[in-house]
Amino acid sequence: MPTDSLSGIGVSAGVAAGPLLRIAAAPALPPPAPVTDAESEIARAFAALAEVVAELGRRADRAQESTVAEVLRAEALMADDEELRDAVREEIEGGTDAPHAIDAAFGTFREMFAEAGGYLAERVADLDDLRDRAVAVLLGLPMPGVPQPGHPYVLAARDLAPADTADLDPEYVLALVTEVGGPTSHTAILARALGLPAVVACRGVLDIPERTLIQVDGSTGEVGPGSSVLRAENRTSSEISGPGGTSDGHAVKLLANVGSVKNVPAADEAHAEGIGLFRTELLFLDRTSEPTKDEQVTAYRDVFRGMAGRRVVIRTLDAGADKPLPFLNQDGEPNPALGVRGLRVARQRPQVLTTQLEAIAQAAAECEADVWVMAPMVSTLAEASEFAAAVHEAGLPRAGVMIEVPAAALRAKDLLGVVDFLSIGTNDLSQYTFAADRMCGELADLLDPWQPALLQLIAICGAAGRESGKPVGVCGEAAADPGLAPVLAGLGISSLSMSPRALGAVRASLARYTYAECVRLAETAVAAPDAVSARKLVL
Repeated sequence: MPTDSLSGIGVSAGVAAGPLLRIAAAPALPPPAPVTDAESEIARAFAALAEVVAELGRRADRAQESTVAEVLRAEALMADDEELRDAVREEIEGGTDAPHAIDAAFGTFREMFAEAGGYLAERVADLDDLRDRAVAVLLGLPMPGVPQPGHPYVLAARDLAPADTADLDPEYVLALVTEVGGPTSHTAILARALGLPAVVACRGVLDIPERTLIQVDGSTGEVGPGSSVLRAENRTSSEISGPGGTSDGHAVKLLANVGSVKNVPAADEAHAEGIGLFRTELLFLDRTSEPTKDEQVTAYRDVFRGMAGRRVVIRTLDAGADKPLPFLNQDGEPNPALGVRGLRVARQRPQVLTTQLEAIAQAAAECEADVWVMAPMVSTLAEASEFAAAVHEAGLPRAGVMIEVPAAALRAKDLLGVVDFLSIGTNDLSQYTFAADRMCGELADLLDPWQPALLQLIAICGAAGRESGKPVGVCGEAAADPGLAPVLAGLGISSLSMSPRALGAVRASLARYTYAECVRLAETAVAAPDAVSARKLVL
């Protein structure tokens, strides 16, 4: 490779070096074949799509990270789409064989998604992956996947589909580098969940010959020639355990993000002090009908029991926009990110929230966990008041709201007058602050969690928390950045919740600073002119 380093966007902290390997090439289509029995060919194509859906489901079931499972199930929904099957049927009835019909149908949707831009454009990689998998099934070839050379390496790709990352073994995959993507792309989110250094939007990485030794810095975004010693600094964090905090004893509670009871052992192994974000969406995915109250009680109770004596912050259903759920039967919206999502779903289906709160309360009553409940997508004081009243009416003692909308951040003091805590979702707060779709790679620089404007909104929330004596946490992707952790502590954040794999590095980072130093770092970052400068001034 050239001696000069390549530059991208660092989205998952850490440094690693190793030989570069790429995702295996997509299966090549054979020459077209005549179709003598259309119905038989249609059945063959539909069976291939069904196998892809089933395989993604199996991968989701065995995924150790809830984030990975959630993304895989969302991709499976795309392969199980009725309109896609109709398009395949139409192609075959027109005389196209199954592999080429699959290719043509996905190609049509790919073009539509790319033209739509934003979130749908980011799903093009998912469509390509689904097409490749279905064609591989039809041709009797192994499904595409990551290399398995039997030795550690750095994985490079134009982009990574969710299924590509589901079975990554961090013992062998040292780091991830992609040509496209942004700070909140699937690659970035999954890399942080797996604790892998990662750089996205790194143009030119695929021009590097395979097996070239490269070094990846997931903090600075630099990708360059590697040393002869393989290393992964983010995996060699201090052996510090116990409660999170600064070197002089200022407490910053370190919590885990989970999606089901399967994630509790990993949280325990990472010495999590509790759960700061229990996503409830996994129970609702792939459902054409709402989970019953009893089903919900069982799912919540299993997690609560695993966290006996510790805090569990459970988020009510976060659906809509990039998380559509079939059972809600929501109408299409011109801009769903600005539409009916999160708590707003209760405007149309109030019973969904009522049933969920009743289930949470029943599960909490049967366990010894310290259960807190929060709502996503709260924008006004009235919404916060109504939600808190509903939580208390259900018999739950602590109600909070997520800060994902700038209006809520600006009125954090008022919100803390009616709720017990705030939790900042930095992914959504970033996209709404900068009017930049979080799945749009071209706007990735605006979505950097080091953006001073974002930090300023977090500071407003932190100050409101200090004044009221109530906790303010961060549960978005920014919480997993070890370099940013001291800054967030200095801004008044009292807890950080993240993938269990990120806890060790964040704990070690906080322990290197006094609280006064954290405050100074926070002031420096907020006063910086841009995200790049903020990061350089602090790190």
